[in-house]
Amino acid sequence: MKFLHIPVMLNECIDGLKIKPDGTYADLTAGGGGHSIEIVKRLESGRLLAVDRDEDALMAAGERLRDFKDKVTFIHDDFKNFPANLDAMGIATVDGVLIDLGVSSYQLDNAERGFSYMQDAPLDMRMDRGQYLTAFNIVNEYSVAQLTQILYEYGEEKLARRIAENIVAKRQQGTIATTLQLAKIVENSYPAATRWKFGHPAKRTFQAIRIAVNDELTGLGEALKAIARRIAPGGRMAVISFHSLEDRIVKNAFKELSVDCICPSDFPVCVCGHHKEAELVNKKPIEPSQEEQKNNSRSLSAKLRIIQKI
Repeated sequence: MKFLHIPVMLNECIDGLKIKPDGTYADLTAGGGGHSIEIVKRLESGRLLAVDRDEDALMAAGERLRDFKDKVTFIHDDFKNFPANLDAMGIATVDGVLIDLGVSSYQLDNAERGFSYMQDAPLDMRMDRGQYLTAFNIVNEYSVAQLTQILYEYGEEKLARRIAENIVAKRQQGTIATTLQLAKIVENSYPAATRWKFGHPAKRTFQAIRIAVNDELTGLGEALKAIARRIAPGGRMAVISFHSLEDRIVKNAFKELSVDCICPSDFPVCVCGHHKEAELVNKKPIEPSQEEQKNNSRSLSAKLRIIQKI
């Protein structure tokens, strides 16, 4: 299957990065290379670091960027490890960073990856298929309490406890092996009258389990701040998020980078010694245009935040 991913807010990201022809830039979620190719097209003597934890994505990006291979370095890793990647390459700072926190269309549409509740497939959901933990492990091995916590915290699912209890009850009858088996359990956990009120009832459950499988939110805020500190003065960092949990973390990380004091508000004097490291380029998140939302439904919930190092 071809690695297809329509880059969200492409023009807004490229404009926001203010790319210099001789700069070093990083696309830390390269995916199929949709954002990457527009960055590298604007480079002359500059360089692009293309990072992704999904090997299929890196292979697809490599193919898409083959005409620019002398300007691109590919890195197979979780973007949270980017500062260590820079250390390993002897690079002190970069001039701009782009992070798209979404799941690619390829991952959603490729049934065998197990991300979608619309197609039957083995429960997988791993972005890095070299890791052990899969959605199968979580669904078939975690306790009611563990499942409830995942569904409530990562999916903001109001029926988390009921769904968790139904999952555990169902697996007493046999292994829950596929995406449609799980989706049906979630569907049946909802009262018939409200089951389809807000779209597919399994959407939040699948989001939550995917986040847990890939450990997407753990350390995200600290990673964003650590990456921002490797950007040269005047350089920019653009982050696209797709749900409220991610956006809240991005917002808070950027806020901390853009203020002098981070002491609790009830402290009479500043004792933290924190100094402002960046400026918010946009105080409110940038959202996709109406045209983009119409043409790419997966952009509907996207929010773009940008900072500039000082």
